[in-house]
Amino acid sequence: MRNIVGINDCMKTFEGDGIPVTRAFPVPAMRENDPFLLFDHFGPIHYEPGGATGVPAHPHCGFEAITYLLGGEVEHKDSWGGQAAIETGDIQWMTTGSGLIHSELVTDKFKKSGGEMQGLQIWVNLPQKHKQVKPWYQHIKKNDIPTIDEGNDVLIKVLVGKVKNISSAVQTYSPVSIFDVQFIKPSLIDLDISKNQTVMVYVIDGELKFHDENQIARKGQMIYFDQSSDMINLTSISSTGSYLVLAGEPLNEPVVRYGPFVTNTEGDMKKVMLDYQNGKMGTLS
Repeated sequence: MRNIVGINDCMKTFEGDGIPVTRAFPVPAMRENDPFLLFDHFGPIHYEPGGATGVPAHPHCGFEAITYLLGGEVEHKDSWGGQAAIETGDIQWMTTGSGLIHSELVTDKFKKSGGEMQGLQIWVNLPQKHKQVKPWYQHIKKNDIPTIDEGNDVLIKVLVGKVKNISSAVQTYSPVSIFDVQFIKPSLIDLDISKNQTVMVYVIDGELKFHDENQIARKGQMIYFDQSSDMINLTSISSTGSYLVLAGEPLNEPVVRYGPFVTNTEGDMKKVMLDYQNGKMGTLS
């Protein structure tokens, strides 16, 4: 069984139109956790009718990103023709590749009605050989996400990658698995994860207990594991719980970041900035 390296509180900040964000990284103590570049839990925030806006058009390049919407509705549009309305429980996977412009504004329906907005956004680094791939977009509806019933009051929603030989429909360039382990009462589960993968678990809701009775992870905390074994254990001690597991093979490549752009070298970053300034990432109407 893997050992716990740390159970960390996440940084509290704000993004967009004042949306509260719980950020595991990048923070001063941790720039990334290879191959993962960013982990944000945005919301929950309640909007009155007419009060929600969303995130206006902005650029990205050099990584892949997943949004797992836990509440609300947003509409994705990008400069390569991607467009979809993401509803509660849906996921979107965006390969930014050589660069794109996109927006995530709330749907007209949600803006009129108001309600609670929250979700998770994770950035995954693209391998250097795929940094310049053509951007593309995938939207997976809630009912199309594979779900594994463990039969012991545990459900596993396979958002990305493969779990117990069940694969997500999402196609990725980065070798990662992301899945939501949901408990409907106190229980436990062992999960097989290759020893060569980085593994962490985020507590969306509930409480997890580990080998040491004093090791308890609570809502909004991130758990980091070592690479001593091919297995992790999740023991949920709350009446219900939802825990996001992230596993990925480290790329062990240099990372150069500037705001929404990710490259491998300073020279590549200068080219990306020029591409953006010269309109090569497209436009949104």
